[in-house]
Amino acid sequence: MKRAFAIAALSLGVPASAQDATARIARILKATPLIDGHNDWPDTLRENEKDARWTADLRTRRAPYNTDIARLRKGMVGGQFWSVWVSPDLPGPQQVKQTLEQIDLVHNFVARYPADFELARTAADVRRIHRSGRIASLIGVEGGGQIDNSLAVLRTYHDLGAGYLTLTHVKTIEWADSATDAPQHDGLTPFGEQVVLELNRLGMLVDLSHVSEATMRDALRVSRAPVIFSHSSARSLDDHPRNVSDDVLKLVAANGGIVMVNFAEIYISDAYRRWSAEEAAEHVRLSAPPYGGLYVGQPAKAEAAFAEWAKAHPAPRVTLSDVADHIDRIAKIAGVDHVGIGSDFDGVGNALPEGLPDVAAYPALLAELARRGWSDADLAKLAGENLLRVMTAVERVAAESAKAPA
Repeated sequence: MKRAFAIAALSLGVPASAQDATARIARILKATPLIDGHNDWPDTLRENEKDARWTADLRTRRAPYNTDIARLRKGMVGGQFWSVWVSPDLPGPQQVKQTLEQIDLVHNFVARYPADFELARTAADVRRIHRSGRIASLIGVEGGGQIDNSLAVLRTYHDLGAGYLTLTHVKTIEWADSATDAPQHDGLTPFGEQVVLELNRLGMLVDLSHVSEATMRDALRVSRAPVIFSHSSARSLDDHPRNVSDDVLKLVAANGGIVMVNFAEIYISDAYRRWSAEEAAEHVRLSAPPYGGLYVGQPAKAEAAFAEWAKAHPAPRVTLSDVADHIDRIAKIAGVDHVGIGSDFDGVGNALPEGLPDVAAYPALLAELARRGWSDADLAKLAGENLLRVMTAVERVAAESAKAPA
């Protein structure tokens, strides 16, 4: 019988091993929802569609998007944290206004496609919605500046369905240091610690992607519930400050939290990170105003010179296998109970590895890990069980807080 199956598979031009892997991944994802910790589709829709985003057909929307409903279905996605990001350069009140608009956009497309999406608040919601054949839609606020130094604003976001707050984005804010800006506080200020505790009380996830290592350590010390990194990778493989060091990975394990691996090339390949810095430096060398550029004020010459440089310095190749390496590394250091998936789709354009171009590609990543020897149980943990465990623990802390005397 097995021999007959193998012959049939080969006759279709598909190796039997690939057929087996496809069936195996499908079986796992039928039982366990695949949950991505971070997708910037709402902001990409805002940028590209403008006012049409409220009515645009989202079933099949190709370039420049990594996401649409058809590809979510092909990728067997069971749950998604939709990021409601706004620019940290905006004044605080404007950040709040635009965050509310972004939250409303998620509510809008969930309501317009009820056969495909349903809003989720809890781990039980995610499991129920997955069993119904729909995609559990959760909301993540990607930047502490978006609360405008107000716990009341944070509580309002929670009431509207937000499930996590990323403590900073790319800029240091008044109460927390970012990984990609000059530190000002050596981590969290006392108000920053209050934010973490309020997130615990509300039952919202504390998200440490984008924060400095000092902020990571402070939040891990203060939080009474497990934390997440919604879209970060392993710093031992790519020394980007957005990634998580082995020392912090061990703290995450002790905390019971999870690091959800980012797919963006710059966070996956150290060679690509270095090349990207060199590319940026070359742009400055050729054309930076007002005095520094070799061809400042001569765009045609600068463009031609950069084309020559790019031809001589091609970008390093980054593949799905490199992403799997980060998952393996986090599982090795923190344990397989503390790793997940946080793609950053629609937040990094097409700066994505070969083999992971869009939301249809998750099964290919799981198949690669299966090929490396991951068990069904461990693949299920990676896909969603780890995050559901964290969500359940966070909900338990919130419930205990509600029972505590005032």
